[in-house]
Amino acid sequence: MAGTGFPSTPLTRRRLLQAGATGAALAAAGVLSGCAADTGADGTRLVHGATGGSLKDSLDPHHPVTVPDIARVRSLYETLIRYSADFRLEPGLAESWEPNAEGTVWTFRLREGVTFHHGKPVTAEDVAFSLERMTDPSDPAAYAVPIMNLIDRAASGAVDPRTYQLHLSEPFAIVPQVLANYSLGIVPTDFDLAAPVGTGPFAYQSFVPGQRSTFTRFADYWDIVAAYDELVILNFTDDAAKVNALLAGQVQTIDNLPRYLAGAVEKQGARTLIAQTGGWIPFTMRVDLEPFSDQRVREALRLTVNRQETIDQAWNGYGRVANDVYCPFDPAYAGDQFPQREQDVERAKFLLKQAGREGLQVELVTSTGVGAGAVESANMFAQQARQVGIDVRVNKVDSSIFYGEQYLSWPFAQDFWNTRPYLPQAGACALPDAAYNETHFNHPQFNDLIHAAQRELDETRRTRLIQDAQRIEYDEGGLIIWGFNDQIDAYSQFVTGLVPAVEQPMSAYRFNLARPVA
Repeated sequence: MAGTGFPSTPLTRRRLLQAGATGAALAAAGVLSGCAADTGADGTRLVHGATGGSLKDSLDPHHPVTVPDIARVRSLYETLIRYSADFRLEPGLAESWEPNAEGTVWTFRLREGVTFHHGKPVTAEDVAFSLERMTDPSDPAAYAVPIMNLIDRAASGAVDPRTYQLHLSEPFAIVPQVLANYSLGIVPTDFDLAAPVGTGPFAYQSFVPGQRSTFTRFADYWDIVAAYDELVILNFTDDAAKVNALLAGQVQTIDNLPRYLAGAVEKQGARTLIAQTGGWIPFTMRVDLEPFSDQRVREALRLTVNRQETIDQAWNGYGRVANDVYCPFDPAYAGDQFPQREQDVERAKFLLKQAGREGLQVELVTSTGVGAGAVESANMFAQQARQVGIDVRVNKVDSSIFYGEQYLSWPFAQDFWNTRPYLPQAGACALPDAAYNETHFNHPQFNDLIHAAQRELDETRRTRLIQDAQRIEYDEGGLIIWGFNDQIDAYSQFVTGLVPAVEQPMSAYRFNLARPVA
């Protein structure tokens, strides 16, 4: 099929190698052995192609970074509270949760009969151990940081085997939103990262960082038991290799399908899974480094972007225009109340001249590991910047480099974020102690507003505080949020059961929903 970017016939081993697949990926996909049964064609194995990853990939429940990390974490572990496919809080390992009147004590009641992969029943002691681990001051989980210093560790703990109480030093209204984050999974008191155990639908079997991981079906899973005996997650740093592997039948599912291939893969027998999300791939400007420390330069760069054109070209139209404010599914979202930024070449030129930055030259770092449309949007930005007289050099690096030692230090780069409520997201990316503060934003008034909103139990007052904080980020932040993406994944015609999910790709990586077509 001309113009699709991949052949209409299955790839040979040589062509897969040329496309960038690793030897381990080829072996796992069955290409080296040439055995169709190894790919799961008989319905016993589900092979997923995940975007990016690196040699620093991890099975740690509380420290996932890359897309393959997230897919593994969601297969192995579970949280007390979780999000439904339409992004509503619902019971996870906890069947209920309740705050006291002041919002300083939260009581969680665990489901009865849930066990870990090694057979141990889940108890409140495991919850206590997990919370201690994820809020360890020396190595806190990214999404536990907002609550970490509020926990009264002496008072918190198990009330009985199925009841855990979290005591806080001050009110914290968004405990459920925080603990519903996928990276705050519950693990047993005897947890060992070398042989990780959780309560998820799949149990650990093997792991090669940067290449592949293998899991087996957990038959005693408390929710929907997986139909496949085995789950294999393969890393792909090259989109062409990933798509070719799907069409060749070497993998059954892939996340982050390049948008321009959505129609083409369907014509070749695959299916697409499309979900409208609050996901975003921002341009990140470090506000503590020149030239981005000048607010006029940041505003000029925001006015450089032609947002709809970027969505049309980089995402093939699968997305919605954004306005430099994140979390559109949050009830307090105010991005649509602020003046919509549009490309304004003359205003951008004026601001750069005022800042003494005419003829600005910058490097924009990107990677295919950031997700579908990242490299394309970076190239689009470079083209649009020429109209303003800005010379943007796009530096496309391997995922292992992008998410390596320099991650969070790039002066001007990109990153990916999934759907979240506003306060947990701000706690992860915009506060001075945030784990992923790519822009190094540190605004005292903004910080105070976020902390006040976290403590505010009254929803109306909390909304006002959130919207005041959003205005500061809109005016002074270091993010260019040009669009919210529609998540496009793809899967084999021999797989069914997957559903669109607002939160994350591939049914929020709930592979236990997948069923082989009879």
